[in-house]
Amino acid sequence: MIDQDITDIPQALPQLEQQTKALEFDMPSERQTGALLRTLAASKPGGHLLELGTGTGLATAWMLDGMDDAATFISVDIDPKLSAVAKDILGDDKRLSLVIGDGANWLDAYDGPAFDLIFADIMPGKYEKFEEAWRLLAIGGFYVIDDMNPQDNWPDGHDKVAAGLLKALDERTDCKLVRQSWASGIVVVVRTS
Repeated sequence: MIDQDITDIPQALPQLEQQTKALEFDMPSERQTGALLRTLAASKPGGHLLELGTGTGLATAWMLDGMDDAATFISVDIDPKLSAVAKDILGDDKRLSLVIGDGANWLDAYDGPAFDLIFADIMPGKYEKFEEAWRLLAIGGFYVIDDMNPQDNWPDGHDKVAAGLLKALDERTDCKLVRQSWASGIVVVVRTS
């Protein structure tokens, strides 16, 4: 199938994938997710992008690959061991600011410009503190979440939490969205007001 044939990858991706595997990190972003994020990032020239959940930097690399030279990118993660991989491999990119800290606290404290794309890949900004993340999204901006199809690593009861988020998104009147059975299950939302 054509969705499995992603051969145009960011230069740093093989090294990031190798380091991710060595750390036995079991929640990495898939190449399909990355390819979609790169495409969305490319649609925001000079954009201001946010990633909640850097991990080892897999999705970060894809987003950077789609951004133009005028775009800026903040990526937040609480785990210094995982973030060290992203910093080591991607940290020289002047467009990228890597923040090590609690995503919930970061969302509460942030007072900068709105974001044109938010990829929420951790609990804060996705299942917790959603409204705090949403208020940071510019009109016309993309809010993207993945892992919305049932996952083997979900804790007991998480299926209800995921269903609740999907229901809440479906009921919003300030956005348009599409649910996709792409990769681990992606929802792309565009803020309309």
